[in-house]
Amino acid sequence: MSKVRVRGFAVSVDGFGAGLDQSMEHPLGKGGPELMRWFFPTRAFRSMIGQDGGTDDRFAETGMEGFGAFILGRNMFGPIRGEWPDDAWKGWWGDNPPYHAPTFILTHHARASIVMKGGTTFHFVTGGIEAALAQAKAAAGDLDVKIGGGVSTVRQYLLAGAIDEMHLAVSPIVMGRGEHLFAGIDLPSLARLIHEGSGSEVASVA
Repeated sequence: MSKVRVRGFAVSVDGFGAGLDQSMEHPLGKGGPELMRWFFPTRAFRSMIGQDGGTDDRFAETGMEGFGAFILGRNMFGPIRGEWPDDAWKGWWGDNPPYHAPTFILTHHARASIVMKGGTTFHFVTGGIEAALAQAKAAAGDLDVKIGGGVSTVRQYLLAGAIDEMHLAVSPIVMGRGEHLFAGIDLPSLARLIHEGSGSEVASVA
Protein backbone atom coordinates (compact mmCIF):
# COMPACT_ATOMS: atom_id res chain seq x y z
CA MET A 1 0.00 0.00 0.00
CA SER A 2 1.39 3.41 -0.93
CA LYS A 3 2.28 5.93 1.78
CA VAL A 4 2.54 9.67 2.15
CA ARG A 5 6.04 10.45 3.33
CA VAL A 6 8.37 13.26 4.27
CA ARG A 7 11.91 12.11 3.56
CA GLY A 8 15.26 13.80 4.30
CA PHE A 9 13.65 17.09 5.33
CA ALA A 10 16.41 19.22 6.87
CA VAL A 11 15.86 21.08 10.13
CA SER A 12 18.20 22.78 12.57
CA VAL A 13 18.59 21.48 16.12
CA ASP A 14 16.19 24.23 17.24
CA GLY A 15 13.56 23.13 14.73
CA PHE A 16 13.85 25.60 11.85
CA GLY A 17 13.41 24.27 8.32
CA ALA A 18 14.16 27.45 6.34
CA GLY A 19 15.66 30.88 6.82
CA LEU A 20 13.98 34.26 6.52
CA ASP A 21 13.43 36.28 3.35
CA GLN A 22 13.47 33.71 0.58
CA SER A 23 14.42 35.33 -2.72
CA MET A 24 16.19 34.67 -6.00
CA GLU A 25 19.49 35.24 -4.22
CA HIS A 26 18.47 33.17 -1.19
CA PRO A 27 16.28 30.24 -2.37
CA LEU A 28 16.33 28.64 1.10
CA GLY A 29 16.09 31.94 2.93
CA LYS A 30 18.96 33.71 4.62
CA GLY A 31 21.03 31.08 6.41
CA GLY A 32 18.99 28.30 4.86
CA PRO A 33 21.86 26.67 2.92
CA GLU A 34 23.50 25.82 6.25
CA LEU A 35 20.70 23.30 6.77
CA MET A 36 21.77 21.45 3.63
CA ARG A 37 25.52 21.28 4.17
CA TRP A 38 25.19 17.53 4.79
CA PHE A 39 23.52 17.10 1.38
CA PHE A 40 25.56 19.29 -0.97
CA PRO A 41 28.70 17.06 -1.08
CA THR A 42 26.75 13.86 -1.78
CA ARG A 43 26.60 11.95 -5.02
CA ALA A 44 22.80 12.32 -4.99
CA PHE A 45 22.96 16.13 -4.96
CA ARG A 46 25.78 16.41 -7.45
CA SER A 47 23.92 14.22 -9.92
CA MET A 48 20.91 16.54 -9.60
CA ILE A 49 22.97 19.45 -10.86
CA GLY A 50 24.70 17.47 -13.60
CA GLN A 51 28.01 16.90 -11.83
CA ASP A 52 29.97 13.70 -11.24
CA GLY A 53 31.48 12.38 -8.03
CA GLY A 54 30.37 13.08 -4.51
CA THR A 55 30.13 11.14 -1.28
CA ASP A 56 27.84 8.21 -0.58
CA ASP A 57 25.04 8.91 1.89
CA ARG A 58 22.12 6.53 2.35
CA PHE A 59 19.73 9.27 3.47
CA ALA A 60 20.56 11.34 0.42
CA GLU A 61 20.29 8.34 -1.91
CA THR A 62 16.86 7.29 -0.63
CA GLY A 63 15.47 10.81 -0.49
CA MET A 64 14.03 10.55 -4.00
CA GLU A 65 13.54 6.78 -4.32
CA GLY A 66 10.22 4.96 -4.37
CA PHE A 67 8.06 7.99 -5.08
CA GLY A 68 5.50 8.15 -7.85
CA ALA A 69 4.47 11.76 -7.22
CA PHE A 70 5.59 14.82 -5.27
CA ILE A 71 3.83 17.74 -3.59
CA LEU A 72 5.57 21.09 -3.16
CA GLY A 73 4.51 24.43 -1.80
CA ARG A 74 4.76 27.39 -4.13
CA ASN A 75 7.82 28.73 -2.29
CA MET A 76 9.63 25.50 -3.13
CA PHE A 77 8.87 26.06 -6.80
CA GLY A 78 10.13 29.64 -6.91
CA PRO A 79 10.32 33.13 -5.36
CA ILE A 80 7.44 34.68 -7.33
CA ARG A 81 4.46 35.82 -5.24
CA GLY A 82 0.91 36.68 -6.27
CA GLU A 83 -0.35 36.28 -9.81
CA TRP A 84 2.01 34.65 -12.28
CA PRO A 85 3.34 37.50 -14.44
CA ASP A 86 4.01 35.11 -17.33
CA ASP A 87 5.03 31.51 -18.00
CA ALA A 88 8.77 32.14 -18.01
CA TRP A 89 9.57 30.77 -14.53
CA LYS A 90 9.77 26.96 -14.56
CA GLY A 91 11.42 26.24 -11.22
CA TRP A 92 14.87 26.41 -9.67
CA TRP A 93 16.22 23.31 -11.39
CA GLY A 94 16.64 24.07 -15.08
CA ASP A 95 15.19 21.99 -17.90
CA ASN A 96 15.54 18.63 -16.13
CA PRO A 97 14.25 18.86 -12.53
CA PRO A 98 15.18 16.04 -10.12
CA TYR A 99 11.63 14.74 -9.57
CA HIS A 100 11.09 12.64 -12.73
CA ALA A 101 7.43 12.16 -11.81
CA PRO A 102 4.22 14.21 -11.61
CA THR A 103 4.84 17.07 -9.17
CA PHE A 104 1.94 19.05 -7.72
CA ILE A 105 2.49 22.68 -6.71
CA LEU A 106 0.18 24.24 -4.12
CA THR A 107 -0.84 27.74 -5.20
CA HIS A 108 -3.71 30.22 -5.09
CA HIS A 109 -3.14 31.21 -8.71
CA ALA A 110 -3.99 28.93 -11.62
CA ARG A 111 -1.42 28.08 -14.25
CA ALA A 112 -1.17 25.52 -17.04
CA SER A 113 0.88 22.38 -16.36
CA ILE A 114 4.53 22.39 -17.47
CA VAL A 115 6.10 19.31 -19.05
CA MET A 116 9.83 19.19 -18.35
CA LYS A 117 12.64 16.87 -19.41
CA GLY A 118 13.24 13.62 -17.55
CA GLY A 119 9.60 12.83 -16.80
CA THR A 120 8.76 15.74 -14.48
CA THR A 121 5.46 17.50 -15.07
CA PHE A 122 4.52 20.40 -12.80
CA HIS A 123 0.81 20.65 -12.06
CA PHE A 124 -0.53 23.73 -10.27
CA VAL A 125 -3.28 22.97 -7.76
CA THR A 126 -5.54 25.74 -6.46
CA GLY A 127 -7.94 23.50 -4.54
CA GLY A 128 -5.88 23.10 -1.36
CA ILE A 129 -3.90 20.32 0.25
CA GLU A 130 -6.64 17.69 0.02
CA ALA A 131 -7.08 18.19 -3.71
CA ALA A 132 -3.32 18.05 -4.29
CA LEU A 133 -3.00 14.87 -2.26
CA ALA A 134 -5.85 13.17 -4.09
CA GLN A 135 -4.28 14.00 -7.45
CA ALA A 136 -0.82 12.94 -6.28
CA LYS A 137 -2.08 9.59 -4.98
CA ALA A 138 -3.87 8.91 -8.24
CA ALA A 139 -0.73 9.76 -10.21
CA ALA A 140 1.58 7.73 -7.96
CA GLY A 141 -0.34 4.48 -8.23
CA ASP A 142 1.35 1.86 -6.03
CA LEU A 143 4.33 4.12 -5.32
CA ASP A 144 4.55 6.59 -2.45
CA VAL A 145 3.81 10.31 -2.43
CA LYS A 146 6.51 12.62 -1.08
CA ILE A 147 5.65 15.88 0.66
CA GLY A 148 8.75 17.75 -0.42
CA GLY A 149 8.28 21.02 1.47
CA GLY A 150 8.66 23.76 2.30
CA VAL A 151 7.96 24.19 5.96
CA SER A 152 4.40 25.50 5.61
CA THR A 153 3.42 22.63 3.32
CA VAL A 154 4.82 19.97 5.65
CA ARG A 155 3.07 21.62 8.61
CA GLN A 156 -0.29 21.65 6.83
CA TYR A 157 -0.13 17.96 5.98
CA LEU A 158 1.17 17.10 9.44
CA LEU A 159 -1.70 18.93 11.13
CA ALA A 160 -4.15 17.23 8.77
CA GLY A 161 -2.87 13.83 9.90
CA ALA A 162 -2.05 12.94 6.32
CA ILE A 163 1.63 11.99 6.73
CA ASP A 164 2.34 8.29 7.24
CA GLU A 165 6.08 8.55 7.75
CA MET A 166 8.27 11.53 8.57
CA HIS A 167 12.05 11.50 8.38
CA LEU A 168 13.99 14.61 9.43
CA ALA A 169 17.67 15.22 8.75
CA VAL A 170 18.76 17.26 11.75
CA SER A 171 21.65 19.58 10.89
CA PRO A 172 24.01 20.48 13.76
CA ILE A 173 23.33 24.21 13.64
CA VAL A 174 21.21 26.65 15.65
CA MET A 175 19.34 29.13 13.45
CA GLY A 176 17.40 31.06 16.06
CA ARG A 177 14.94 32.42 13.53
CA GLY A 178 13.28 31.49 10.28
CA GLU A 179 10.41 29.09 9.58
CA HIS A 180 9.93 26.74 12.52
CA LEU A 181 8.53 23.35 11.61
CA PHE A 182 6.73 22.63 14.90
CA ALA A 183 5.86 26.09 16.23
CA GLY A 184 2.49 25.99 17.98
CA ILE A 185 1.96 22.26 17.36
CA ASP A 186 1.14 20.01 20.31
CA LEU A 187 3.30 17.14 19.09
CA PRO A 188 2.45 14.51 21.76
CA SER A 189 -1.29 15.00 21.17
CA LEU A 190 -0.87 15.00 17.40
CA ALA A 191 1.25 11.85 17.53
CA ARG A 192 -1.35 10.02 19.60
CA LEU A 193 -4.16 11.13 17.29
CA ILE A 194 -2.36 9.98 14.15
CA HIS A 195 -1.16 6.73 15.69
CA GLU A 196 -4.62 5.81 16.98
CA GLY A 197 -6.16 6.66 13.62
CA SER A 198 -3.80 4.87 11.28
CA GLY A 199 -0.98 3.14 13.08
CA SER A 200 1.45 5.30 11.12
CA GLU A 201 5.02 6.06 11.95
CA VAL A 202 4.73 9.67 12.97
CA ALA A 203 8.37 10.69 13.08
CA SER A 204 11.72 9.16 12.37
CA VAL A 205 14.63 11.46 13.08
CA ALA A 206 18.21 10.85 11.99
